[in-house]
Amino acid sequence: MLKYFFAFIILMHGLIHFMGFAKAYGYGNMKQLTLPISKNAGSLWMLTAFLFIAATILFLLKKEYWIYVAVPAVILSQILIVMVWKDAKWGTIANLIILVVAVLAFTSLQFEKTFRADVQRHLQKSNTTALLTEADLQHLPTPVQRYLRYSNVIGKPKPGNMHVVFEGEMRSKGKDWFKCTSEQYNFFNEPTRLFFMKATMFGITVPGYHRYENKKALMNIKLFGLIDAVKIEDENLAKGETVTVFNDMCLMAPGFLTDKRITWEPMNDTTAKATLANGTIKVSAVLYFNQQGQLIDFISNDRYETNSKLWLPFSTPVSEYKEINSMNLMSYGEAIWHYPDSAFVYGKFRTKKIEYNISSLK
Repeated sequence: MLKYFFAFIILMHGLIHFMGFAKAYGYGNMKQLTLPISKNAGSLWMLTAFLFIAATILFLLKKEYWIYVAVPAVILSQILIVMVWKDAKWGTIANLIILVVAVLAFTSLQFEKTFRADVQRHLQKSNTTALLTEADLQHLPTPVQRYLRYSNVIGKPKPGNMHVVFEGEMRSKGKDWFKCTSEQYNFFNEPTRLFFMKATMFGITVPGYHRYENKKALMNIKLFGLIDAVKIEDENLAKGETVTVFNDMCLMAPGFLTDKRITWEPMNDTTAKATLANGTIKVSAVLYFNQQGQLIDFISNDRYETNSKLWLPFSTPVSEYKEINSMNLMSYGEAIWHYPDSAFVYGKFRTKKIEYNISSLK
């Protein structure tokens, strides 16, 4: 709602500038403007109006460069307002509102650029091109072999990296759901996860960056990309984010599950325990499959819940498998903390895109 109200402010403010053009060229009776306006100035009033209209359209289309149209419009508008201050001074309020929102949008973009710079740095490293073969599966427990065959990864290149886009909802315990979108890049040769999320809370975009690389993790959430709301970087987060990285591998990059850094313990025909070693960090999870070969849940006790500061069981039940890039992969999942008193679903995600072995930013 706030988004459309702000767009309305830009649009109406822009349309009002046509009055200055009309006054200068003698179109209609502009009683609101008592001071004279030259034709040259009138042309600038019209140009400013079109700039604001263009900024409105770009803003509604979610084009990030709307700010590069809005800011010049604000500057030009304010100059024109000063020239007829007595008649147009209240337009300064609209200009201030638009300028503040544009500046905050710009700082959010700058925050996102740090994420994209990190991605670009990792993309410069080479990716694997070896094909996954039936022989690669032989050391895996039966349900894991069934999962890889069902996923249709045999005969395809092993994943060196992947790019994933999600839409979903998240919440903290005791609070309402908020919508979010996320984009992430995972790199597998040296386990790395670069995850950038944009949440909408009370009509305000709150960007967050989760970075896991070199066996270290950072969680940084900024209001408007400017003020740190959350910034955590410690050993507990590093181990917990290793679980998240492993979860991504299991759910969205099944071709990686043949990697020698993963050790397996067969449990029964539909369950297996897996341990991922990333240097000195080791995390484990129990994977649950159905007879069809689908992975349906992932449960680990090695993830740290930063709000309660507890190590809690963490699970991600998934469903709605569909063909994505000629592979059968899950398209819906939930993220659940298992508190001592109850299970709490804090995230719901739908897969919009998964790509593997990419060489450039998307």
